[in-house]
Amino acid sequence: MPAAETATGRADSTAAERQIPPPWSLLMELSHRCPLRCPYCSNPETLVRRAAELTTADWLRVLDQAAGLGIHHIHFSGGEPLVRDDLEALVARAAGLGLYGNLITAGTLLDRDRLAALAGAGLDHVQISLQDTDAGSADLIAGLPGAFEAKLRAAALVREAGLPLTLNAVVHRRNIDRVAELIALAERLDAARIEIAHVQYYGWALRNIDALMPAIDQVERAMAVVEEARVRLKGRLTIDAVVPDYYARRPKPCLGGWGRHGMMVTPSGRVLPCHAAESIPGLQFPHVTANGLAEIWQSDPAFRRFRGTDWMEEPCRSCPAKEVDFGGCRCQAMAIAGRAEATDPACALSPHHGWLRQRAERAASGGDRPYAYRSFAGGKAGA
Repeated sequence: MPAAETATGRADSTAAERQIPPPWSLLMELSHRCPLRCPYCSNPETLVRRAAELTTADWLRVLDQAAGLGIHHIHFSGGEPLVRDDLEALVARAAGLGLYGNLITAGTLLDRDRLAALAGAGLDHVQISLQDTDAGSADLIAGLPGAFEAKLRAAALVREAGLPLTLNAVVHRRNIDRVAELIALAERLDAARIEIAHVQYYGWALRNIDALMPAIDQVERAMAVVEEARVRLKGRLTIDAVVPDYYARRPKPCLGGWGRHGMMVTPSGRVLPCHAAESIPGLQFPHVTANGLAEIWQSDPAFRRFRGTDWMEEPCRSCPAKEVDFGGCRCQAMAIAGRAEATDPACALSPHHGWLRQRAERAASGGDRPYAYRSFAGGKAGA
């Protein structure tokens, strides 16, 4: 039944839509500023400048709205969230609202005093990115000399402070053969969890696909190492890992499905269902200062556009896995197939699946290529 028109002319939600469970988590991208220049950066190609970032008051209202909506987890991210002088105030507000606060950081700006202040404000968890286990390679990938040693110091401080630690290791052709060493490093650092996160080829990472794409035999060896370690370290270290989309036969449920489990707010205040959603033309995403999170979650057209399964075309519409993968990634369909409604090319049923595999194999055979680094003038703290 079509939604009824309200006095404002805006379509009201149906009863079923009003009963959509609240998202579990909110990713707050506090800033795009970052001291690293990673060639696989997941942030958009056009970065938000400091002058356009939300104010402290704006972010505090976001936290209040998140708690009111029923969100449980807050991820303080970026860029690098530690460039924000108000991070402690935001953590304290989240803690006061009973929200679980997770800091997602490169770690290079984290020192003992800053960590003590954040822990005192009520921070619950820290996630630190790793580029490799070899210092020279790690610093080359990060585009910052000394980054690897700074990350190790930060990880040690986190455990010294009694906070749980997750390591996020983005893997690709240059470091995937050291997955065993990455897991061993997580053990030595007393991490509770490690994410073996294959590069996702959107935005800046797509520019570097020929320098980053691993070969299929590298992926298979790495996954065998992960499976062995999962058995050996069960109960001691949680290991998350997913096969890269370019070598998959079935799509992943992107963030559990479009607009189903999480939402994010960009540094400038746009509210999105996923990182790359703005790459889909024709979708207008709301601004958090104009629309409340609850209204956006329940009734915003962009959030509803690919939610559930009614939007699907064949072969997705009749696929028995449609409520498992929810069609996979709309942004990848847009980037490769040219239509956000198309079957995710990661699926073997997509007419673009063969091209995707061929593109991966061609990229993986390219040998050592120089990275095209990101640059954000003044990204260490200013601009």
